Amino acid sequence: MTAPDWLKLHDGTLKAGIQPNCVFVMIGGVPQYQVESRPAAGKFAAAVQQSNNGHRHDDGQRIYATAEAALAGGLEQLRAVLGW
Repeated sequence: MTAPDWLKLHDGTLKAGIQPNCVFVMIGGVPQYQVESRPAAGKFAAAVQQSNNGHRHDDGQRIYATAEAALAGGLEQLRAVLGW
């Protein structure tokens, strides 16, 4: 998965997690957020968690058709929360 343009503008990149359903949002080379796709209602949901304190930044209500769509949706939810 490649980093979206809005993340690149803030010195951000994505780093694959150990599991294929997880990516880390790196800002300035430091892992700031974890975005994970999780099974939900026969489809997938996105879990967005701040790395240093475990605070959740996802709305927990959106359902996506695929795990990849859930990761992209989680990144979009993070963008909205950060105001970027």
